Amino acid sequence: MSVGAEAAADLLYVADLDAGYGDLQILDGVDLTVDDEEYVTIVGPNGAGKSTVMKSVFGLTTYMGGTVSFDGTDITGRSPEEIIHEGIGYVPQSDNVFASLSVRENLEMGAYILDDIPQDRLDAVFERFPILEERQAQSAGTLSGGQRQMLAMGRALMLDPSLLLLDEPSAGLAPDLVDEMFDRIDQINDAGTAILMVEQNAKEALRRCDRGYVLANGRNRFEGDGRTLLDDDEVRREFLGG
Repeated sequence: MSVGAEAAADLLYVADLDAGYGDLQILDGVDLTVDDEEYVTIVGPNGAGKSTVMKSVFGLTTYMGGTVSFDGTDITGRSPEEIIHEGIGYVPQSDNVFASLSVRENLEMGAYILDDIPQDRLDAVFERFPILEERQAQSAGTLSGGQRQMLAMGRALMLDPSLLLLDEPSAGLAPDLVDEMFDRIDQINDAGTAILMVEQNAKEALRRCDRGYVLANGRNRFEGDGRTLLDDDEVRREFLGG
């Protein structure tokens, strides 16, 4: 199904989205867009609905109203498997690797919808994350937190998505690994993949992204380019700790 000209102009277009879990509504009229190859961050307090936006785009919540379109196609209410076929990859915050499988098997699972594992995609992931090639026979459950996050991102990249959804990628990482993780996300975006990220490290996320959204109580509160939000006195006072 095609969508209107305004939605078709954006890679991801979310308008007036109401969503939640079962009968519990979390999002109330959320609007959001991501352009082709853009890097967009969602920040806000705990319970603001940030992760629910990501899950709603990927078909993991109860749809209650509004529109979600991707690359000109209406994907509102579609299943995650259908959405993967459209070109969206998703990395959840937790339980994002198959612990009992090897690193290589995890990556191959990222391409499960294909008849054959694309060797060029596997090579590209190994080039981006050399540690995964070194440990490809190792059980994913024995990896460090940072290595697991790399594996989760690598698996999502096996289908070469146009848009990568990242839910709290720095969560649980040692402080000295956080900058490295952000650098890797920058590199993925620089290579042409659009990023939509929810991140607890709001200041660093806004420094690096093209545009940001601040959510509060399931609604849009502020939006703008990352540096503008970072320098906004009200945003800093209410959401960034001054």
